[in-house]
Amino acid sequence: MILAIVLSMNAHVDAQFKDLMKKAKTAAGIATGDENEMSSAMKEALQLGIDAAVVQLSADKGYLESPYKILIPEDAQKVINKVKLVPGFQDVESKLIQQMNKAAEIAAKKATPIFVDAITKMTVKDAASIIKGPENAATNYLATTSRLQLYDAFMPVIQTSLDEVNARTYWKSVVDAYNKIPFVKKMNPALDEYVNNKGLDGLFSLIAVKEKGIRTDVNQRTSDLLKKVFS
Repeated sequence: MILAIVLSMNAHVDAQFKDLMKKAKTAAGIATGDENEMSSAMKEALQLGIDAAVVQLSADKGYLESPYKILIPEDAQKVINKVKLVPGFQDVESKLIQQMNKAAEIAAKKATPIFVDAITKMTVKDAASIIKGPENAATNYLATTSRLQLYDAFMPVIQTSLDEVNARTYWKSVVDAYNKIPFVKKMNPALDEYVNNKGLDGLFSLIAVKEKGIRTDVNQRTSDLLKKVFS
């Protein structure tokens, strides 16, 4: 009886030891694997995420009818709450929401080259670290290293896009009407920065969704390289 217990315990310990050795070998394989492949796979995954995000959000009503819909900023809401009581401005809120989201949609169509430039600057060492990071590590890297540059590059696109849908002229008329109301504090909340940031937030959020999909769903790994590195 005692011998059987000892043998059983030894078998359990041996199984645990083999399991630990297997995990150690896997970890070692990741650490010593082909970092160039990791870099290529990570860039490919980001490119897929960017392409999908841009296509989705730049489509007609891509922002407006998505979880990334741009809503009225807080300061602007104060203006709208007053102005929509003025004749001719009853639909100001819905009109402005449509214009802001249309502007972001137009801008998103021009985002891909800016994102691609950021991807090409990712080093092999960066990529190897990102592979072993959390499910949104690549998106976080992209945001950390390029958000400011993207913002600066995106701003004239946003401004042009807002002008294409007459949003800035329309908003000026709303603010002017508000500032004529007796006893209100004069305000002039700008749309440019707000729409820019919200547009970028939507793009990065959707890229993160796509990255998670590639990491967790084998069906979203559309190349042999992605299947190999993310397996």
